[in-house]
Amino acid sequence: MEDERTDSTETAQDGGPRGGITRKNVLKAAVAAVPLPLLLGGVALARDTEPADGPLTPTPYCDDGDDPTPPQTEGPYFKPNSPLRDSLVQPGTQGTRLTVSGFVFGLTCQPLANVLLDWWQADVNGAYDNVGFRFRGHQFTDQRGAFRLTTIVPGLYPGRTRHLHVKVQAPNQPVLTTQLYFPGEPRNNTDPIFNPALLMNVRQNGPAKEGSFDFVLRVRGSSTPSPTGRPTTPGGTWAAGTDYRTGDQVGYDGVAYTCLQPHTARAGWEPPAVPALWRRT
Repeated sequence: MEDERTDSTETAQDGGPRGGITRKNVLKAAVAAVPLPLLLGGVALARDTEPADGPLTPTPYCDDGDDPTPPQTEGPYFKPNSPLRDSLVQPGTQGTRLTVSGFVFGLTCQPLANVLLDWWQADVNGAYDNVGFRFRGHQFTDQRGAFRLTTIVPGLYPGRTRHLHVKVQAPNQPVLTTQLYFPGEPRNNTDPIFNPALLMNVRQNGPAKEGSFDFVLRVRGSSTPSPTGRPTTPGGTWAAGTDYRTGDQVGYDGVAYTCLQPHTARAGWEPPAVPALWRRT
């Protein structure tokens, strides 16, 4: 659902203006106290300070009324079994280098650790690799809820503006499938799928670009699942702490599952709970 808040005079429950210090601001200051390069455009992040005047941007801010990040179509080019990696750049990769970083939060501002982010995109010529896994990969947020991806600015292809695809899933939670967009793209005005709530902040850093975006997920429960410890399994061969590879077979609650992506099993990632990692066989 798009954030339709546009009233610059909106106030907090205590009657003061919305803005200033928020829990996300404190988190940002603690983990990213570095100067920002030149801002190219986009929208304020959920962890950024809210402007004192002007219309509110559609990207959710951190308060108890946040809307979740809106979903978008998967499109025809998604493939399971992407490799575990935080860089999609390989030797000889052409294109403008791009890093995308941010946090994943719940609706009540809690950072979410161990969230799966599965990325895929076009190459510099606007083509997707449907045979191998170029410009495809998955990663997990750290204990701060932070992620960082190294890739390139994707090329254009007919009918679409420039974009990145991603699936986002907190442990034992539903999958959010969505897309991220670049500010200032002429095709943003003609792409029927484009949603301004999904604009990244993009900054120039020498010859490269830096994009930022915070995801807000609608998660059940109020606590972040523990990344370690014993699973609450009713029996089977699956076990937390085990390194699984694509094609590995396990049993869980009397059902057989096949591993789709290499990963280290953690509590909360039992096979029925994470279809991005396990397929029932």
